[in-house]
Amino acid sequence: MANAAAKVPRTGWRGAGRRTAGHPWFHLLSRVGLAARGVIYLVVGWLAVQIVLGNGGHEADQRGALETVVANPGGIVAVWLVAAGFAGLVLWQFAEARYGRPVPGGHKAHNRAFAFGRGLIYLVGFAGTLGFAIGVGGKSGDQQSQAFTARAMAEPGGRWLVLAVGAGFMAVGTVAIVNAVRRAFLEEFDTARMPAAARRAVVPLGVVGNCARGLVLGGVGVFLGYAAVDFDPRKAKGLDGTLREFAATPAGPWLLAAVAGGLAVFGIYAFFEARWRKVEAVRS
Repeated sequence: MANAAAKVPRTGWRGAGRRTAGHPWFHLLSRVGLAARGVIYLVVGWLAVQIVLGNGGHEADQRGALETVVANPGGIVAVWLVAAGFAGLVLWQFAEARYGRPVPGGHKAHNRAFAFGRGLIYLVGFAGTLGFAIGVGGKSGDQQSQAFTARAMAEPGGRWLVLAVGAGFMAVGTVAIVNAVRRAFLEEFDTARMPAAARRAVVPLGVVGNCARGLVLGGVGVFLGYAAVDFDPRKAKGLDGTLREFAATPAGPWLLAAVAGGLAVFGIYAFFEARWRKVEAVRS
C-alpha cells in the first residue's frame, strides 16, 4: 500500500525503524502481547465474578490478575511473559502510529492518533507489570488512579488535564462499543486465513467482548471526569472500583456479572486476535 511513510529510506538510521517494525520477530512479539492481554482480561473477568459471589480476595484489575497468576506454579515466569507481551503491544502500537495501521484508512491521522493513544495505555500496563515482577509499585488500580488525579490537580491546569484524560477514556470506550455494534473490528482480522468456524465464532466474541470492555473504559472515564468536576481525587476509580460500581446500580450484581462475563469473553476474543489479527504495519 503506497503511502507517505513508504518514502522514508530503508537504509541508515531512518530506515532502522521500518526494518524493525517489518521483521517477523516483531510481528510475533505483537501477537504475544495480544495473547498476554487475553490472559489479563480472562483473569479480571473471573475475579469480577468472584466479587459477585462474595469471594473477592483480589481486586478485579491488572494487579489482582497478576497476583492470581503468580500464586500458581510457574507464575512468576508467566508474569515476565506478560510483561514482555505488553512491551510488544507498546512497540507495535507506536509502529502503527508512525507507519499506519494495516486496515482501510489506516494511514489517516485519526487512526494513527488512536494507535499512539493505545500505545500510551499499554505503556502504563507494561510499567505496572514490570513493577509487579520486580517487586515495586504495589498500588492497586484505584489507588493509582486517585494518586494520578491528586498529583495532576495540584498543578496549574491539572484539573483540565484530568478532565481531558477522562474524556479520552470515554471516547475510547464509545468507539469500542460503536465498532463492536458495527462489527468494524473484523477489518483488523486477516479473514482470508481464518477457518470458517473461526470466522463465525469471532463475530459474537468481538461484539460481546468489545461492548463490555468499552463499557468499563467509559466508566473509568466518567469517574475521572466526576473527580475533576468535584475537585475530589477520591472519586476517581480504576478498573476494580468501576466494576464494583456496576453492582451498586439498580440492576445490582446481575449487571456486574454480565460485565464480568463480557470481559472474560474479550479475553477469549484476544486469543483470536493473537492468531489472526493483522499486525504487519510494515511488511519486511
